[in-house]
Amino acid sequence: MSKVQRLWPTLRRLLGYGRPYKKPISLAVLMLWVAAAADVSGPILISYFIDDVVAKGELPWKLVTLLGVGYLLLELTAAGLRYCQSLLFNRAAVGVVQQLRTDVMDAALRQPLSAFDTRPVGQLISRVTNDTEVIKDLYVTVVATVLRSVALIGAMLVAMFSLDWRMALIAITIFPCVMVVMVLYQRYSTPVVRKVRSYLADINDGFNEVINGMGVIQQFRQQARFGEKMGAVSRSHYLARMQTLRLEGFLLRPLLSLFSALILCGLLIMFGFSPQGSVGVGVLYAFINYLGRLNEPLIELTSQQSIMQQAVVAGERIFELMDGEKQRYGQDIAPLSHGKIDVDNVTFAYREGKPVLQDVSLHVAPRGFVAFVGHTGSGKSTLASLLMGYYPVGEGEIRLDDRPLSTLSHQVLRQGVAMVQQDPVVMADTVFNNVTLGRDLSEEQVWKALEDVQLAPLVRSWPEGIMTRLGEQGNNLSVGQKQLLAMARVLVQAPQILILDEATASIDSGTEQAIQQALKVIRRHTTLVVIAHRLSTIVDADSILVLHRGRVVEQGTHQALLAQQGRYQQMYQLQLAGDDLAAELQESPPHV
Repeated sequence: MSKVQRLWPTLRRLLGYGRPYKKPISLAVLMLWVAAAADVSGPILISYFIDDVVAKGELPWKLVTLLGVGYLLLELTAAGLRYCQSLLFNRAAVGVVQQLRTDVMDAALRQPLSAFDTRPVGQLISRVTNDTEVIKDLYVTVVATVLRSVALIGAMLVAMFSLDWRMALIAITIFPCVMVVMVLYQRYSTPVVRKVRSYLADINDGFNEVINGMGVIQQFRQQARFGEKMGAVSRSHYLARMQTLRLEGFLLRPLLSLFSALILCGLLIMFGFSPQGSVGVGVLYAFINYLGRLNEPLIELTSQQSIMQQAVVAGERIFELMDGEKQRYGQDIAPLSHGKIDVDNVTFAYREGKPVLQDVSLHVAPRGFVAFVGHTGSGKSTLASLLMGYYPVGEGEIRLDDRPLSTLSHQVLRQGVAMVQQDPVVMADTVFNNVTLGRDLSEEQVWKALEDVQLAPLVRSWPEGIMTRLGEQGNNLSVGQKQLLAMARVLVQAPQILILDEATASIDSGTEQAIQQALKVIRRHTTLVVIAHRLSTIVDADSILVLHRGRVVEQGTHQALLAQQGRYQQMYQLQLAGDDLAAELQESPPHV
């Protein structure tokens, strides 16, 4: 009972998605009952033909023709109605899956970024694709089959009791047996079905990992190891699937066929011991016919448990995602107007007890220029993510334009604060759509942004210009060109605060100088936050924060930090020495 209680809320919620399709589903149910009535009327006609026509030794051709035509019309009516109801159920099922996928994708897009730090991408893909397809089967197969079977069983019970109530009582003893089988099947199949869905998600996740890392896998000759890993997961899925097939093979058709055979024996025994003439041969034929037909919907009802179990498990996985914590935003809808930044004693940790930032404070005036520097793992990108509002601040407070960041709405944050990342995402779409990202912008504005980032000459060289489609993940662009494209996205509609996360790391020095000139123009109406690897790009910053293990160890202008002769000066001298060495190696002639 407890398992049923746990399954029912999920099943009820899944079935609730069918509410917008009440009319077509109700019409389909009506068709099912009419089709069932037509189905069970056929054996009644044949029973009448045997007992009231053949038994008398007379075969009036008009009556025989009428019975034959009537039987044929009943079968055609049943077939036509079943076809129409199938179309109606499928239409409802496709609509339900479309709405489910929309809701799941919306839920995935609203997940906090912390959820993506620990959850594999393949599992999310599995929930949006495979799990929703299983739920479609709930409507197409399970709901339709259950309603059809119930209608057919109900019509046959009415027909059997109208023919002979004693034989009908023998026939219905199959129902308790079926209920026992269904309970046993549900008990043993549910945990196995959960394993099947889990292994399928692992397979999707594994393929996603292999495809994205194909270059690294081939470079280090790890094809065999990853092949074995995928093979092990596929083997586990196969074994779990075989468990469900073994359960179906033992508990469903063989066992139910045995029950049906035993009841048939009971009907024959009753017919043999009944007084002569009390039970006609036609009635016996009708009961044998009904028993054969009754067996199939009962088997279908029991076998649908497997699909229903899979749909419920898939629903649990989908609703877990949909009911999960959403990215939180405030209600303040007033746009940012100055770009002022205040960070007061902020401490943050991705995992409890392991702070990434500790007691960080910062003030950036409107239209100011601040830079974050430090070794890998010092907390630079984390601080930038907090300024973007990607993660809630653990301790302390961040204010933008003297308003707590946590109170700002999603629209205000995304319009007022933008980031250009070191490894930008490029969609398999046109250059125009990659720059606008759905915003209402003209081609002139896009060309202006491309000019500012020195990408316009390359785009003009393509036959279709800004309407040229880029490959998946921008595979027909270099790393530096991807960064320029990402920067054009921001510059086409400049925000109040612009964050550059190592955004010029893969750009040549000539293009970098052009970008620096563009940024000087942007600074007239935008606050600039730069995470820098090359210290030469931030010498004009109003303030430079040197981070080390999550703490601000130095802060000041470029000249002031050099005068302190601390960590920043060491980093700067090391870079100068590295640049000088690279220049010497480039100028020296090759050895023969």
